[in-house]
Amino acid sequence: MSSTYKAPDGTSIGHVHLKVSDLDRALEFYRDLLGFELTTMYGDQAAFLSAGRYHHHIGLNTWHSKGGTPAPRNSAGLYHTAFLYPTRKDLARIVKRLIDIGYPISGASDHGVSEAIYLNDPDGNGVELYRDRPKEEWDYRGDGSIEMATEPLDLNDLLGELESE
Repeated sequence: MSSTYKAPDGTSIGHVHLKVSDLDRALEFYRDLLGFELTTMYGDQAAFLSAGRYHHHIGLNTWHSKGGTPAPRNSAGLYHTAFLYPTRKDLARIVKRLIDIGYPISGASDHGVSEAIYLNDPDGNGVELYRDRPKEEWDYRGDGSIEMATEPLDLNDLLGELESE
């Protein structure tokens, strides 16, 4: 399908809603580990969390998945959810928190336009924690498209952001 329609500037992803097998375990990850605030519960089957008192950035439910198994790795579905941190120092803080408690990090990449950490939630859903570089630092190809890469991220350099704390 070819179309000349373009989503308007300012359009963004408002929230992600995930099926989880154990709501309490998912809350321990998204609320207690990553620090999202619980905004509301729907009984014992769903929870909504946010950053900055928004109504919700993350929805979690067990409506069709309570006690279920993770989705097969080699099938269609969500690859990962990405959470954009406002500053490099904010990203460094959550990375330090993960390292300090020994939470497994599955990857760390420098994409040129961003720096990203990858991990999985307790249900095997991929999670990316990242920060964007300022657009002035992005590289562009001759055709105007954005030049992106997947290079190793220097975690020591990232954690160096916290030396002044």
